[in-house]
Amino acid sequence: MEPEQASGSGVRSVRRALDILSLLTEEQPVVPLRTVVEATGLPKTTVVRLVQTLEQYGLLWATEAGYMAGPGLWRWAYLAASSWQLPPETVDLLRGLVARHGETVNLMIRRDVQRVCVAQQESPRPLRHVVRIGDELPLWAGASSKVLLSGADDALLSRIALLSPHGEGHAAQLRAWSDEAERAGFAVSHGERESGLTAVAVPIRAAGGGVAASLSLSGPSSRMTDDLIAGFTADLLDVSARIAAEGFDHPLVPRS
Repeated sequence: MEPEQASGSGVRSVRRALDILSLLTEEQPVVPLRTVVEATGLPKTTVVRLVQTLEQYGLLWATEAGYMAGPGLWRWAYLAASSWQLPPETVDLLRGLVARHGETVNLMIRRDVQRVCVAQQESPRPLRHVVRIGDELPLWAGASSKVLLSGADDALLSRIALLSPHGEGHAAQLRAWSDEAERAGFAVSHGERESGLTAVAVPIRAAGGGVAASLSLSGPSSRMTDDLIAGFTADLLDVSARIAAEGFDHPLVPRS
């Protein structure tokens, strides 16, 4: 096998292994082999080989009911949690937002063409918006995206637009949104990515003045009505300024 072919085969195997690991969720902590085969569409022999390799490295653990997260993943999760841990003062500020407004608070950063949730405090209400820490979401819509795209160049906006349901022409809308968010100091979205969801986001500034992260409140549009937006925004801006004053830092924030 030629080196390039071997490299391509290796990348394909890694992607398949990650696809298998991604089947593990809070709702599905144990995945039967049959489910893995059905979900991946791979031959059973290929799936068996992959899960056996993952098990050898401690990333999966075989049980009578199927495969669950192995100790290797626990170790990596601990390392990630340690690296991503926010200062207690920042956590208290996020909890305060939830206590005052009853909606979910998300703190997100931009990572290339995605946004990543690095901290969250859930709404206590039964009907709420939830994004798990570590989840990657698209940048082609949403209040946090508008804030995080402040200062983005045309090449980045075009790449993001191509990933959207709207195609390359959506880059112009992304530019308009990000420019407006920069002028206003905040952004709002109503059902742009999820029907019935409203979000308000503000930037958290880095020491140099650039946008390091977005801080947002999100919840059902029926509760987050237009007459409440100004109050949400004022509180978010106050909290974001206090977080920035403490020196917001995160290992995924680009160094520039």
